[in-house]
Amino acid sequence: MFVTLSGPAGGGTSTTAAALAEALGYEHVSGGDIFRSVADERGLTPLELNRLAEDDDEIDRALDRRQREIATDRDDVVLESRLAGWMAGEHADLRLWLDAPLHVRAERIADREDKPTNLAREETEAREGSEARRYHEYYGIDIEDRSIYDLAVSTARWDPETVLDLLREACERYDPADDEGGVVVDADYDR
Repeated sequence: MFVTLSGPAGGGTSTTAAALAEALGYEHVSGGDIFRSVADERGLTPLELNRLAEDDDEIDRALDRRQREIATDRDDVVLESRLAGWMAGEHADLRLWLDAPLHVRAERIADREDKPTNLAREETEAREGSEARRYHEYYGIDIEDRSIYDLAVSTARWDPETVLDLLREACERYDPADDEGGVVVDADYDR
């Protein structure tokens, strides 16, 4: 089975995806880790790399192509990134979305990156605005459109163990024979 886990920064996707992959015995592939390593290699913050990507679409497109290739070629994977559900498209068996209110996510990011919460919030809003514009320009994707996801969970409502239990249970109970058809992902990958 191929599972995608998506959500905004600070929503808990990275931690949850790793734990879900381990619980299922699947490989975990993180788009965020790839993006952060590219930023580090260039001596940039993720926000700075996001800004560069606004002028150089190849930064995003290379990452996105890699996600499409993984979805096409592999199985028993939890692919985690903001666009994983969109990029995996028809290859995903389940598309999951994690979210939390901006103030909660900003606090989490501030704790993780040892910075003031107000700065984390400003950077997060700027990054999300930048990404949303690029996703729409590149592929016609509205990142706010949750209709492609099979399950959306607020990580601010439950503790991490309960969130993991919910997702694991959904994955374990999924039976392709009972699937009457998921949403068609309408993205123009060649735009």
